[in-house]
Amino acid sequence: MAEGGIKGTPERGGLRTALGGLTTRGRSFLAAGVAAAVCSYLLGQADLLRVGLLLAALPLVCVLVLHRTRYRVAGSRTLSPARVPAAAESRVRLRMENISRLPTGVLMLQDRVPYVLGPRPRFVLDRVEAGGRREVSYRVRSDLRGRYPLGPLQLRLSDPFGMCELTRSFSASDTLTVVPRTEPLPAVRLAGEAAGYGDGLQRSLALAGDDDIIPRDYRHGDDRRRIHWRSTARRGELMVRREEQPQKTRCTVLLDTRELAHPGGGPDSAFEWAVTAAASTAVHLLERGFSVRLLTDTGTSVPGPDGHGGFAGGAASADAAGLLLDTLAVVEHSEQEGLSAAYDVLRGGSEGLLVAFFGDLDDEQAAVAGQMRRRTGAAIAFVLDGDAWTRGPGGIRFSTGQVPVTERLRLLRRAGWTALPVTPGDSLPDLWRVAADRAGTMSERAADVGGETGEGSAAVAGGRT
Repeated sequence: MAEGGIKGTPERGGLRTALGGLTTRGRSFLAAGVAAAVCSYLLGQADLLRVGLLLAALPLVCVLVLHRTRYRVAGSRTLSPARVPAAAESRVRLRMENISRLPTGVLMLQDRVPYVLGPRPRFVLDRVEAGGRREVSYRVRSDLRGRYPLGPLQLRLSDPFGMCELTRSFSASDTLTVVPRTEPLPAVRLAGEAAGYGDGLQRSLALAGDDDIIPRDYRHGDDRRRIHWRSTARRGELMVRREEQPQKTRCTVLLDTRELAHPGGGPDSAFEWAVTAAASTAVHLLERGFSVRLLTDTGTSVPGPDGHGGFAGGAASADAAGLLLDTLAVVEHSEQEGLSAAYDVLRGGSEGLLVAFFGDLDDEQAAVAGQMRRRTGAAIAFVLDGDAWTRGPGGIRFSTGQVPVTERLRLLRRAGWTALPVTPGDSLPDLWRVAADRAGTMSERAADVGGETGEGSAAVAGGRT
């Protein structure tokens, strides 16, 4: 829920703007008055001149009175909710309050909304007494993700004779965020997933108040019951015990946003399927206790380097999910030609589980993706078949000039990826279950081979962080 700050008196334009607000009726009266005045001069009819002056003066007086009319009103806009999935509705509530000592006339409210959210809402409010208030509401809905401004709210004034209409606008506006839809995924165990404890997990030191392993300096917020008195006496300053703490498995969700890799557009395009799948995967892994990072082909990492090394999770998993969804709400095609920027980010160290959503790949980019697998413990790739999404009428396929999907899958599997093809109509939950089964089979085979060569434990440990 978000509340807008559209409070105060609407902005007024100049007198020239007010004259531009003359309606067809007002312009007709003005033209008839001028014509009558000219005819009275030519014909020498004084009575006709009086009629002409009356006809011309009436719309001008209405313009002047309406221009000087100043309503003191306060308004607020409330979005419920302010963040919605695509194709879901949000209710917008408008509340107007007359804070002056005089009643208002008939008011017409109009709120500006983008065309993708539906028609522009208009409301007619009867006379509002001094200190009175009125509330109206409308619904907005979008099938396209993004951030859409709502407002500013416009107040249309008109005189009793219908000669002039003036529109005055408030200055503030609000933003509706439409995030990708998320699908619930089956709770299957993935290769490289750790249970949360143990020596096979990478230990990260606590910033303050959390459990560690060996004595360290006392920090504000630490439990005084954990003070290590022997170390305190030896060092001359407070020291606390470090104890083993639960660890989280890290995961990177890689989204290929290259325009040349995702032909076509629209809600049913391959790119939108990849964005929705990345959102569903990130939210699902956060709910399972993973520390998740979203990475794109441009090398952009969310959360950024300030967010604990680019990962998010823990007690703030709900905030992390909101941050990732807000980012995916506005992600667009990139102009990158390759995946080298993402590879440079992954090259820094072990990343735990890696889940990637690739578009069309050529030989060079398939090789780069294979090298990403060597930098991580376990990797699952969903490869979108661009030819299937660009199938033309009559079953004709428009070639994208890339490596066929079967060849891409073979190259990725040779590098150690668990790679699955994605075609229009495929269900992500079903693909997720198949990927988990295949990843488990590959892990068992690696363990069997490693047991014979003495490298099995190293292969399994490589999938954990």
